[in-house]
Amino acid sequence: MDSSTYKLYHKHSFDSRDHLDLYCSDEMVFREDCVLFPIENLRKTFALGHIKGDILIDLSIGSMAHHLYAACEFFKETIVLKVNDRCIMELKRWVDTRTGAFDWSHAAKLHVDTEENSDELQGKNEKVKSTIQHVVKCNLEKENMTDPIVLPPADCIISAFLLDVVCKEQEDYIKYLRKFSGLLKPEGHVILIGVVDATFFTNKKDRVHVFKYDEKFVRKALEGEGFVIDCCKIKERTAVSELCDYKGMIFIAAHKEQ
Repeated sequence: MDSSTYKLYHKHSFDSRDHLDLYCSDEMVFREDCVLFPIENLRKTFALGHIKGDILIDLSIGSMAHHLYAACEFFKETIVLKVNDRCIMELKRWVDTRTGAFDWSHAAKLHVDTEENSDELQGKNEKVKSTIQHVVKCNLEKENMTDPIVLPPADCIISAFLLDVVCKEQEDYIKYLRKFSGLLKPEGHVILIGVVDATFFTNKKDRVHVFKYDEKFVRKALEGEGFVIDCCKIKERTAVSELCDYKGMIFIAAHKEQ
């Protein structure tokens, strides 16, 4: 398929439920890469105790929630920003425990098992839902992405796979990273999770554009925007599937210099 025909995540219709079923389900081939890898690294990162505070902002693809389980014990409030209404609807269905919501019990179990506290499974689900205080639509092209709402500065931003799909070139990545930085408190933290060396992923019948980059580029982009890198992990691809052509996963945590 000609790459010029690929859909753009934030400009074309995107079925967030199909995305969850394909890439985040417990039985799918992407479980180890897309679910386990972020969970394990987020748990280890937050366990160090350096990243915590009042407000966490999440800017991630689709309606994913598994990456928020590790954070819910370290922040009083999570504000989730989404670029389209369908993603908001799907996430709120889960937060409000409505019929037909995506089942994240496998993610909750992974967290409580790694914390060796399996008796707290139900409590973990309720905890992460209760910290999600707001799910807000945003426009990445606006100076204030949530206009007319003005967000309080955050202690940390997590962005999982979003920069991968909204950027077409290096300048876009740096531009959005700068916008993310503007949402942080001084010395605030950013955690990026993404795929390296990818050009597309398939969501049902559509191929969706992915910006191709590598570890060196992300490091340079963060440092260029005044961040100090605290941790960077690369995981080689294990999933065998033609749905996406990534070669590996990246997890990188950094903080703003004074």
